[in-house]
Amino acid sequence: MLRANVIRLARHPKDSVTADDFVAGTEELPALRDGQVLVRVELLSLDPFIRWRLTPGRFFGPTLAVGDVVVGNAIGVVEESRSPALPPGTQVAGAFGWRDRAVVEAAEAQALEPADVPPSLHLGLLGLPGLTAHVGLFQVGQPRPPATMLVSAATGAVGGLAGQIGRILGCRVVGIAGGAAKCAHAVTRLGLDACLDHRAPDLAEQLAAAVPEKIDLFFDNVGGAVLDAALPRLGVGARVVLCGMISDYNRAAPYGLHNMMHALFARAELKAFRYLDHAATFPAARAQLAAWWRDGKLRADEQIADGLAAAPAAFVGMLGGANLGKQLVRVS
Repeated sequence: MLRANVIRLARHPKDSVTADDFVAGTEELPALRDGQVLVRVELLSLDPFIRWRLTPGRFFGPTLAVGDVVVGNAIGVVEESRSPALPPGTQVAGAFGWRDRAVVEAAEAQALEPADVPPSLHLGLLGLPGLTAHVGLFQVGQPRPPATMLVSAATGAVGGLAGQIGRILGCRVVGIAGGAAKCAHAVTRLGLDACLDHRAPDLAEQLAAAVPEKIDLFFDNVGGAVLDAALPRLGVGARVVLCGMISDYNRAAPYGLHNMMHALFARAELKAFRYLDHAATFPAARAQLAAWWRDGKLRADEQIADGLAAAPAAFVGMLGGANLGKQLVRVS
């Protein structure tokens, strides 16, 4: 029988995730049945939502049991097939998890379309991050240029794309990122108008100087102290897109906001969303994102760790903001 290399959950982390919370192993793969395919996993996507699945009672959704293979989106190549829809050699995407081979139903693997972009973009620009940024802006935030847009985690997988899309739409975009190097990247490579270092002790003062005219739209991926600092800068009728709160994902107790009164004074709209609720928009969104990429209007940054064994450390680093753009693992 064929075996796959896998990464399992070794223990439920209570606060910050560490590489020791995972353990490498193998699993026996079943023989293919009609309608199934064997996929050789090539690239694994590391996404913040995985953190929600690691600790019981922390977030919504089912929790992984100790010993379960860690969940995750990936792309690969069909090695064997019992489905006419996916012949051997077809490149596919799916929720294959942290493993180097997977047996799945053909309906759980999607052929990569469009085929004229690098396969990795189907996990970033055309995958969860790109669709999240697109949905968050077009379906939730709805920028009305000219407008001042603030985006946190401005060099991350979602924030880096959301900020660029804001510029494409004609907004003045100010980013927030961790450190001078990331802020320089946001301005020089991603084309943002300005970027502020959230690690600086005077973030509130920096915000006041960078957006004296107030914020019309805040695309927030961080929450916590960053959201708190932005609330006093909201203009009347501002919209806050609550995309993620990664600052709380490893926190034992959620950060308590102090400045919500400013949202009341601004008559602001704070709205959270789940990108999967807008699946009907995905085909048009992917087409638009791909067109912007082909035209050179949209950059899709990637950071790639080598080898399945590198996934735990890369995941921990991603949660801590070590990555620029989309964090991937090259499995094979």
